[in-house]
Amino acid sequence: MAIFTNVATLTYNNITTTSNVATGEILEVLSVTKTALTATYSDAPVTYVISITNTGTSPFSGLTVTDDLGGYTFNGATRYPLSYVDGTVLQYVNGVLQAAPSVSVGPPLVFTGVNVPAGGSTVLVYAANVTEYAPRGSGEGVTNTVTVQGNGANSPATASETVTAVTGPRLSITKTVSPATVSENGTLTYTFVIQNVGNTAAEAGDSLVVTDLFDPLLSNISVTLNGTPLSVGSGYSYETSTGAFSTVPGVITVPAASFTRDASTGAFSTVPGYAVLQVSGTI
Repeated sequence: MAIFTNVATLTYNNITTTSNVATGEILEVLSVTKTALTATYSDAPVTYVISITNTGTSPFSGLTVTDDLGGYTFNGATRYPLSYVDGTVLQYVNGVLQAAPSVSVGPPLVFTGVNVPAGGSTVLVYAANVTEYAPRGSGEGVTNTVTVQGNGANSPATASETVTAVTGPRLSITKTVSPATVSENGTLTYTFVIQNVGNTAAEAGDSLVVTDLFDPLLSNISVTLNGTPLSVGSGYSYETSTGAFSTVPGVITVPAASFTRDASTGAFSTVPGYAVLQVSGTI
């Protein structure tokens, strides 16, 4: 609801007089909400839903919908933690799929020519990638705001949504063998590198386990974790008849990644935490 006032002026014989103050109000019938389909982000696109509702008796046409893509100022320049995924926008009017609106990817992201029927709604669904300007630390997040304005709208309608960086370890494992060519009765070393790009360490309670089935079979194996020997039973198990190898749950831990920010551009970079498991034996 918006209040407006108006005063009239009467002039005669070099005399000026004013009327009383007339007061009225405009009922704002256009509203907007913005929702992310996931509350957290990592590397996958985030899907957003913008719902524009018209409770009035007249339609709105030719509206402009602007998403600031979370833009913020860093070192005097605007950095955008989100970027529109080209071609992803869908438009529904009263639940029925329509042709997509015109799109300017920006940033900021702008949809034009959006219509909202009387007593109805228009919904825009689209995806945004997470850029290098999005923070990754635990508890950090991105807030972006949508603004709807245009013909017939008394004032812009706005809505914001916040998504936070996913919290927890995010692990991957790679395996190499050395030497690549080995003679019969020679020694092989398998190296497993476990990386963590998450903002939380993988602790003993996370029960990490590395399993493998060595073929060819290994005998007289030795196992180290980050250069420290592990003992059979307390650190790992190995079946010499089958080649089945497994670390004891919780023996392997991996520190959290560290996140650094370029002091000039504001871009974030990730330095993974890692653990190295090595298994050596005779074939």
